[in-house]
Order: sequence, then structure tokens, then C-alpha cells
Amino acid sequence: MSFAPPLALAIRSYGRDGAVDTHAFAQLELPLGGSMEMDVEGHGSWLDRTRAAFVAPMARHDQSSGIANRFLVVDVDGRSLGEQTLERLAARRYLPVGPAAAHLIDYMAASLGDDGLSQRAALWLPLLLDAVERTAPGPASRLAGLLATLAAHPQRDWTAADMAARMGLSVSRLHAVFREELDTTPQAWLAERRIERAQQWLTDKPLPLAEIALACGYADQSAFTRAFGRATGLTPAAYRRRAQASRQTRGEP
Repeated sequence: MSFAPPLALAIRSYGRDGAVDTHAFAQLELPLGGSMEMDVEGHGSWLDRTRAAFVAPMARHDQSSGIANRFLVVDVDGRSLGEQTLERLAARRYLPVGPAAAHLIDYMAASLGDDGLSQRAALWLPLLLDAVERTAPGPASRLAGLLATLAAHPQRDWTAADMAARMGLSVSRLHAVFREELDTTPQAWLAERRIERAQQWLTDKPLPLAEIALACGYADQSAFTRAFGRATGLTPAAYRRRAQASRQTRGEP
């Protein structure tokens, strides 16, 4: 069991093997990129740029992910949140991340290491909690079915018109909903899912790069290499070598 810091922030990435943990402080898992599965007191959810998690003091929790991810982790003394706020967040566990909250998360992540961070974080945290508690889940839930389909089948040749038809919306309205709820476009969101699948397959599957390219929705290996390089700064082959070296360092097969 760990004990409470006044307020601590760090950027962390999570792998497949997340041990069950408890600690005396409250914790926020705030998404910066990628995604992961999390369980808090037997209640599971998938965290990505649209959803964060709150772990109450002494709540049992664990997390796991087979793809690259980055989270801003905030450890805070639960007493400093106030009893009512702590109870509300503990009951919800998972919090929607709308555009306002996403901007606040990105801002603080970029500020790590700056002078005066502790004072700035103390002012930032109430703004963040207000932003996530004010985010209405209704509009985001309208996208849930489409997002699940896109994430499950990123290799398909999806167009904005295809997506809009599944939602019963015009293309312009679909773009508006994506911008309002996710602060991105349909094609940009799909591009992120394709890169995430590619990262997972490069790490876990000994398949030729051309086969992975097609399975992730790219016309050919060259298009895959260009898109992957823009997103990660590495070629697919270099990413695979780094992932393999990391697994060997951890003693994994």
C-alpha cells in the first residue's frame, strides 16, 4: 500500500501485465494517447482520448494494454478534494473527456518539468475536475457504436459518407459531432486506430510488413511506412526492433 502525496503528476505508459494495486491516495488516469483497459473495484472500461478514470483511495484497480499508450497520472490526497467531490468521483469511476478537458490535460502534460509546476497544478486540478464533471455523456454515446465498429475493422476502406450513413447523419453533421465530442475528424480518429493496430501487430505478430499494412487499412507497404513514420517518428521495421528489444529486456518471449 502506498501513502498519499499532496499532489504529484507523471506521464506513464502501461503494458499487458498490470498488477492489482491499492493506495491511500486518490488517482486520476488521464489519456494523452493510445488506449488501455482498466478495472476499478470490479468495474471495467476502455480508456482512450474520450475517457479517463478516477481511482478512490484504497480502491483495488489494475490496467492492461497491448498497444502503445501515454497517460498523465495525477496522485492527490483524497481529503484535499473535499468529501462530496471524492464521493461523486468514486461513484462514477470513469469520466468523459470532452474538448475542454482534453486541452487542460495536454496543457499540464506539456508543463511537466517547468518551474512553479506544483502551484500551477493546484490551480489546474479544480478546473479539470469541473470540466470532466460538466461533460455530458449523451452526445458521446451516439458515437459509441460507430467508434466500436471502426476500431474493430480499421482495415476497411471507410469514407466519411460511409460513417455518416451508419449514424443516419449528413457528412457535415458527422464532422461537427466528432469535433464537438472528440476534437478531431472522423478520418483522423480512424488513422489513430490504424496506427494503434499496427503497433500492436508489430509487437505481437511475426507477420511480413506488407501483410500488416493491408490488415491495418493501408493500400501498400509504402503508404503504411509513410503514415507510420508521420505518427511515430519510426519506420515499422525500426518500431518492431525496438519492441522486440524491450520485451527481451523484460524477459518476455
